[in-house]
Amino acid sequence: MQNSGLRLMRGERFWVWVFLAPVLIGLLLGSLGPVIAVISLSFAEWEILTPPKFVGFENYQRLLADRTFARALTNTVYYVALMVPVTTVVAMLLALLMNQKLRAITWYRTAYFLPVITSTVAVSLVWSWIYAKDFGLLNYLLRFFGVEPIAWLSSSTWAMLAISIMSVWGNVGQGMIIFLAGLQAIPQSYYEAAEVDGANGQQKFFKITLPLITPSLFFYFIIIMIDAFQMFEQLYVMTRGRPTDVTVTIVYYIYRNAFRNFKMGYASTQAIVLFAIIMVLTLVYWRTQEKWVVYDN
Repeated sequence: MQNSGLRLMRGERFWVWVFLAPVLIGLLLGSLGPVIAVISLSFAEWEILTPPKFVGFENYQRLLADRTFARALTNTVYYVALMVPVTTVVAMLLALLMNQKLRAITWYRTAYFLPVITSTVAVSLVWSWIYAKDFGLLNYLLRFFGVEPIAWLSSSTWAMLAISIMSVWGNVGQGMIIFLAGLQAIPQSYYEAAEVDGANGQQKFFKITLPLITPSLFFYFIIIMIDAFQMFEQLYVMTRGRPTDVTVTIVYYIYRNAFRNFKMGYASTQAIVLFAIIMVLTLVYWRTQEKWVVYDN
């Protein structure tokens, strides 16, 4: 009986590996393979038409002196520092509003979530029209208040801010849904007990709602931060780094080096640096969760 049981376990294990094989092969070839290739190419000079040439740390040394990359890094940090906190706060406020028992509340939730599932390219085209200097909707509204038209997407002062505002509008729906799920998971008995103790709305928010929604806040902050560092589509459609690299970000600079200048090795080096930045920030953020994330058991 013991031998037959062992044979049965071995047979089941064999079929487990058979069914997992397509996923594992896809993971190795589709994810791990490109990662290894990028790491290898970061130590090489490759312009597609010629064979890769090993250059050691030359690409990394070149990156340290690259002013355009420094500008791209500065722009990326500015975008992340502006977009992530604002999006998080607005999404939280919307979730609190959408958590009310109002008529047609499902319709409002759907309306705020629509930008998330809409194509980024299509949304960027619409916002390009909104920001247009001569015939844009925003400047048309500003004229009523006596404000001269602003070249939003071609101004070194306003271009990055304009893209950040558009990104906030496009991402708040995702955060709203995540925070709404967290709010609806809080037992109503907590609020009833607080009301019995005489707590007002502000006290209930800071003593009950905010602490118990920190797991949702922790999760959303990670995904929105990683997404912000990889911002590309709206930049490509709306400005393409103009004016004079004012809006160029790390991902767009990687694209420009890889697919316009065909410097695959140098672009791979920039991709490795971006990965390192995101990984370090994520690990630091992850290590701090014990100090402020509250898990209701």
